[in-house]
Amino acid sequence: MGHGGDVIAELTTDHHEVEELFGKIEALAPGDEQRKKYADQAVIELVRHSVAEEAYLYPAVREFLPDGDAVADQEIQDHAEAERTMKALEAVDAGDPEFDRLIGELMTEIRSHVRDEEDNLFPRLRAAASEDQLMKLGDKVRQAKKTAPTRPHPSAPDTPPANKLLAPGTGMVDRIRDALTGRGKD
Repeated sequence: MGHGGDVIAELTTDHHEVEELFGKIEALAPGDEQRKKYADQAVIELVRHSVAEEAYLYPAVREFLPDGDAVADQEIQDHAEAERTMKALEAVDAGDPEFDRLIGELMTEIRSHVRDEEDNLFPRLRAAASEDQLMKLGDKVRQAKKTAPTRPHPSAPDTPPANKLLAPGTGMVDRIRDALTGRGKD
């Protein structure tokens, strides 16, 4: 979390880290408890990443791209679908057959979303915004990830200003819960 560079470099590094976790899950046998630990780590990173994108990246997309409203709305819809999957995944253990279905669904959703961002959205944003604007967005995204929730909250607001106001408090509660349960730790 917090890699440096402009917003595109920051978010692309997040994508690679989540893909590494997905690879670790896929390398283990169904039912292996480590799969749940890696899934929890992936969810933590995905939620932080999504909250930061919704707070800063998508408002910039709305501002800089001529079809930015439609693009941002689609990205937020993708996040909502993944968040519902993550919420359902939270409730099952690695030995439950539902875990395999849900983690497969999540991987498919996230990989499709990442491919779209990296192949389409990020190049368009890089062409439309200055390097200084992209660097400032990178700083804002890094800050947002520090206080972002670590658990899915499908009914939480996903657009400014409400998401920016509520995320830090929700994030604090999530981090306390994680500390008490050991979630996200190796």
